[in-house]
Amino acid sequence: MSRGGTSWTERALGALSDAGFRSGGGRRQVVELLGGERCALTALEIDRQLPGVGRATVYRALEQLEGLGLIQRVDVKGDAAGFERVDPGGHHHHHIVCEQCGRVVAFEDDRLEQAILALAERPDFKVSSHDVTLRGRCASCGRETS
Repeated sequence: MSRGGTSWTERALGALSDAGFRSGGGRRQVVELLGGERCALTALEIDRQLPGVGRATVYRALEQLEGLGLIQRVDVKGDAAGFERVDPGGHHHHHIVCEQCGRVVAFEDDRLEQAILALAERPDFKVSSHDVTLRGRCASCGRETS
C-alpha cells in the first residue's frame, strides 16, 4: 500500500479510467501484474506471464501507463526496455543489469542518493529526476574477462 491506503494498482486503474480509457480485462491484468512486482519487467516478460492477454494489449497498456506517468522505462539488455511502477511518494531504486543475460537487480544506496541530491543543489542546473543503471555480468554468467 502507498500513502493514503491506496495501492498503486488501484491508483493506476483510477487514473486510466479518469483519462477515458475503457476498463479492459487485459489492461487490468497488466496493471495488476506490475502492481505486484518490485522491479522492472520487459513487455515480453509481461506477455509470457499473461498468456490470455494479447501482445498488442500489453504494449498499448504500457504506452498508456507510461503516458500517465504511472510507470517508467528502464533500459535493459540491447534494445529491450523494462517497465516498473512509479511510487507517488518519490521512493525509488536503481538497477544493475547483466549485459549477457539481461537480468535486472534493484538496489538502493543512501550515500548515492545523498551525492545525487548534493549535485542537484548546483545553481547551474535544475534536476527533475534521476536514475542509475550499472551494467556488467551477473554471477551466473561469469566474471568479465580482461
